[in-house]
Amino acid sequence: MGPVKHARTMECVIYDQISGQSEHVECELPEEACRSALKRLRNLGDREFAWVRLADPSESELVHLAEELDLHPLAVEDALHGRQRPKGERFGDVLAVALKTLRYVEDGTAVETGDIMVFTGPRSVLTVRHGPIDPCAEAARRLHVDPEMVRLGPWAVLHAVLDAAVDTYSDAARRVRATLNRLEDEVFSTSRVDHTGSIYALKREVREFRDAVLPLVPVAQGLLGGPAGERADPEIAPYLRDVADHLHRTDLEVRTLDELLDSVLGAQQARVGTWQNDDMRRISAWAAIFAVPTMVAGVYGMNFAHMPELGWTYGYPLAIALMVLAAGALHRAFRRNGWL
Repeated sequence: MGPVKHARTMECVIYDQISGQSEHVECELPEEACRSALKRLRNLGDREFAWVRLADPSESELVHLAEELDLHPLAVEDALHGRQRPKGERFGDVLAVALKTLRYVEDGTAVETGDIMVFTGPRSVLTVRHGPIDPCAEAARRLHVDPEMVRLGPWAVLHAVLDAAVDTYSDAARRVRATLNRLEDEVFSTSRVDHTGSIYALKREVREFRDAVLPLVPVAQGLLGGPAGERADPEIAPYLRDVADHLHRTDLEVRTLDELLDSVLGAQQARVGTWQNDDMRRISAWAAIFAVPTMVAGVYGMNFAHMPELGWTYGYPLAIALMVLAAGALHRAFRRNGWL
């Protein structure tokens, strides 16, 4: 049976490690409607394991299922409230990994985030998702088309979820890079549009992006070289190492984007300062040009009795010519110096 395309409140898939086949157990919350799934969980075969997927569960729904899977109360509390910093913790024989989900919305230059907690036990996996972003659906599809991975047991589910989530990180980083390139081109174009607000908004989203990626790097590395209780089985380790490498590259890309945004923001602020200086030079130049005619007119507007030029036939044309020539000379000088 194929993977489920859209996550309901609860989904349960039983995997056979020998054949690599999967069995989807129909179930709907609330509790009364998922008894068949819980009954199936209690009767797993020797080579079977279960993957239970919850989306935005209520407290009663999660507690009921946690009792069935024997999860620690502290782990249940983390999964219920969400908004956990990416981390990996061991609760008995269950490894709990918290990670952020995200996607980039180009229209609003926004990074949408959510949360997933993955509880990996000896014969079961529970994923609890908060938010609209669901890499578990892609992870289920990958397991469906690759039965060889199913034979690796519950750790294969953890790998598939991590791999799908990290792929969304890489895609988001690529989209952020494209947006940043467009902003950079606009900042250094001939137009005088101030993009400071857009740069700040993108920088804020990149910081949120970085908060999702940076803490997950040591978690992924810990699955490969951490304590024996948290370390991956040797068979799954090469696949997790590949995920850790992709995550490391994405982390470097996000750091680079953050640094580039600082540079673009500095360039934009410098250009705004240059525009303001240009405007002040133009204003000063025109003020100087108009100051000369104003001064000449002011001198001849004082109406003193003894001003020889007042009685001269060519006094008025001479005053006008003096104003025009002085203003023209100043205009030419300012143009040559780049002030106008």
